[in-house]
Amino acid sequence: MKLVNFLMKLQNEVVQVELKNGTTVKGTILSVSPAMNINMKDATMVIPNRDTTKLDHITIRGSQVRLVLLPDELDCDAILQDAAFRSKAKPVKTTETTKAPKRVARSQNRGF
Repeated sequence: MKLVNFLMKLQNEVVQVELKNGTTVKGTILSVSPAMNINMKDATMVIPNRDTTKLDHITIRGSQVRLVLLPDELDCDAILQDAAFRSKAKPVKTTETTKAPKRVARSQNRGF
């Protein structure tokens, strides 16, 4: 399972996200996009050597995320098992091989 898919299942969980520039953001996850962009509410942003900032909403660009700290009480096993169960439940589509149409050789002389 990809990290992004795991994070998508963590809606309404309080997590702490550390960014590549050293900033940390702690808040409640609203949504996570496939590009790992994280939308949070009731966030607290701590920038090194600056004051703490409280934000109602924040969107964090996925390419700037260094790590995501999960709460201790989060049951990761249940989330991973649920995802594994769903992936097994989906039927695998078999690709039907399609043959290219046969080329018909023309016996007509084109005047060459």
